[in-house]
Amino acid sequence: MEQVNFFENSLFYEKAEETFLVHKKLIKERMPEADVQHVGSTAVPNSLTKGDLDIQVRVNSEQFPKAVQTLSALYELNEGSVKTDWFRAFKDDSTVPPLGVQLTVIDSEYDFFWKFRDVLLLNDNYRMEYDELKREFEGKEMDEYREAKNEFFQKLMNTSEFNKL
Repeated sequence: MEQVNFFENSLFYEKAEETFLVHKKLIKERMPEADVQHVGSTAVPNSLTKGDLDIQVRVNSEQFPKAVQTLSALYELNEGSVKTDWFRAFKDDSTVPPLGVQLTVIDSEYDFFWKFRDVLLLNDNYRMEYDELKREFEGKEMDEYREAKNEFFQKLMNTSEFNKL
């Protein structure tokens, strides 16, 4: 049973941003056409975080197969994640902080990570609600937290802020 723990973003922000810039450069050197974005809680000031870094790599559908190959050479495939023609997840647990890379096709059903970040940046009430959800699951089962997190993000997808992006 994997437990989930959260920390103040301020403990990770500087190192997460530094690691993001290193990996953004690495990815852009190999995929100059990609849109590489820092997403997840470390990209949202004052939020609680698990202490990992999330990066979204956005490409068009024609670039996706080559992008999968390129990122596979850089990172480990996240076997516990969904695999589609529009989405792949990669990871590198050896970085500080640990890294998750979400490869998405632009405007596909999986191209939402940057939107969640932007909604949380635009509306502090949503950020605080998300942090409260995290507090409720502190020290509890990761799978239970992920289920509640998915419900929260489903709710965010129905907001005017999300739909304007």
